[in-house]
Amino acid sequence: MATPIPLVVHATHEAGLKVGGIGAVLDGLLAAPSYLAAVQRTILVGPMNAGDPLYFERLSQPRSGITIRYSSLHAIIHNVDETTRAALQQVEQTFSIAILYGTRRFGAVEHEIILVDATSPNWQQVDSFKYYLWEHYGLDCSRYSWNPEFNLYINIAPPLFAALRAIGAGRELAPAEKFIIAHEWLGMPVVYAAQLTEPGAWRTVFYAHETATARRLVEEHPGHDTRFYNALRKAREWNLSLEAVFGNQDDLFKHPILRTVAACDGLFAVGDLVVDELRFLGGALANAQIDLVYNGVPSADTTILAKLESKRRLQVYCEKLLGYVPDYVFTHVTRLVLSKALWRDLRVMDHLDEMLRRQGKRAVLFVLSTATPGGRRPEWVAAWEEQYGWPVGHRGDNGDLIDLEANFFFEGVEPFNQRSQQSKVVFVNQFGWDRERVGKRMPAEMEFLDIRRGSDLEFGQSIYEPFGIAQVEPLNYGALCCVSNVCGCVGFAERAAGGLENLPNMIVADYVSLPPDYWLGSPYDALWIDQSVRDWLESQNSVAAARAIAERLPTSRQEMETMLARGQEVAQRMSWDVVARDYLLPGLYRLQ
Repeated sequence: MATPIPLVVHATHEAGLKVGGIGAVLDGLLAAPSYLAAVQRTILVGPMNAGDPLYFERLSQPRSGITIRYSSLHAIIHNVDETTRAALQQVEQTFSIAILYGTRRFGAVEHEIILVDATSPNWQQVDSFKYYLWEHYGLDCSRYSWNPEFNLYINIAPPLFAALRAIGAGRELAPAEKFIIAHEWLGMPVVYAAQLTEPGAWRTVFYAHETATARRLVEEHPGHDTRFYNALRKAREWNLSLEAVFGNQDDLFKHPILRTVAACDGLFAVGDLVVDELRFLGGALANAQIDLVYNGVPSADTTILAKLESKRRLQVYCEKLLGYVPDYVFTHVTRLVLSKALWRDLRVMDHLDEMLRRQGKRAVLFVLSTATPGGRRPEWVAAWEEQYGWPVGHRGDNGDLIDLEANFFFEGVEPFNQRSQQSKVVFVNQFGWDRERVGKRMPAEMEFLDIRRGSDLEFGQSIYEPFGIAQVEPLNYGALCCVSNVCGCVGFAERAAGGLENLPNMIVADYVSLPPDYWLGSPYDALWIDQSVRDWLESQNSVAAARAIAERLPTSRQEMETMLARGQEVAQRMSWDVVARDYLLPGLYRLQ
């Protein structure tokens, strides 16, 4: 058995509160038994936004899982020993910032957290740090000083590292016994601060949950993933870097930060394509050692009876909304952002509708996604439900549909529902899957678990998806998962199942691979791939995805039981405990 690791520091913007994907990673990883057995002390460090009353209120609520030991802004300073209190106060005075030090609950355990508010920092300290970044990394901070996000993570880094020293973190430990893991570019400034203050005294790791430059190039060009990944593949043959193909990207401040991550002792990536994307950045990254550390998939015991009950509730809800009981319930639970490519669901559904007609079957697709994660007031939803049948009907002039929601519904969902015969799409733009949040037509016993457990098929055909936890969550409940081949979860599922041919529960739609007669002589030829090419490829390849779905949808309880058993078997091999034991910890041990 490997020697336990005395200290791991996680530098992340979600150190205090869970707000997105990295928060889900931390929830799973930091509560995994294998992680807890190997890491003796864990500290999370990140920002505290004292200027946001809602954020500040959430920090103090019991459901946050935070216990405050020291916080000058909360007037709690006596829950630490006098030496620690004096050291933290000295850091606050030196940097003109505020510190929160305490613990946060992850599952059944608690880990330490340090948060810093730098609303009015000591600018002399900030400028000194920025000069160090220019001198040692060539990072031109003055170019990006207009960006508040960039400023925030630069400003908090030196006081965060000073606060770590103030609580004695790593004081008596050798470099190989203490790690700083920077989650995404937002954690890298803490690595810089450590290298400035205690050069060579820590092992440092950059944990890539995406490649920001790649995301932008995919999302901002209408050729999307079809264009970008064909350019990447061809550039690899030609031994060309991203900037040699796409030009200078330094206007995106995250890009020059990414070029510095090779200075870390270790590099982790959440998916196989993220490895390729990092190497595509060129320079020292081109041939760097990059360890795959996939995301985990929730794994919980369930039964066929529980699945059937959840599906029954969804069928009842469909009957109340649309007037029919569907044979199949399809779902897509996701954030409403461009990268999720919700239009691809409708492309597949167009083909699938005809296949269902030939089978004499009916289906419903519940799309649970919203542009406002905080949600609408329940009384508004109740009024819309009464007035015009929300969520089947929607309006764009009363706060119902906003931003991308309006585009998706009016340009996608409504036209599909008008032309389809065997299936309909219900767009629920309100998170919270219960009667209080989603209206009185929802069964009273419905809960969020039902939309995961009762689903026959989960869509997730993203144009950019470093991993995609949500896409494969229903795998554990025996659902089909239809994902695109740029989703990082595909590589993990393939390993866990011993090949995708052994996992009938997963359908991989390919919207990148061009037909053999489509000539690409160089990566520059791929730059001509535009929306018309992508649309054509999607229209062609979505047929194969629909056909695979139609062939694999279970037609009997016995087939459902088989899919449930296989899904649970593979999901257990993709659990957070497996991720920590087989991927994260070996990567850390290698750096000792």
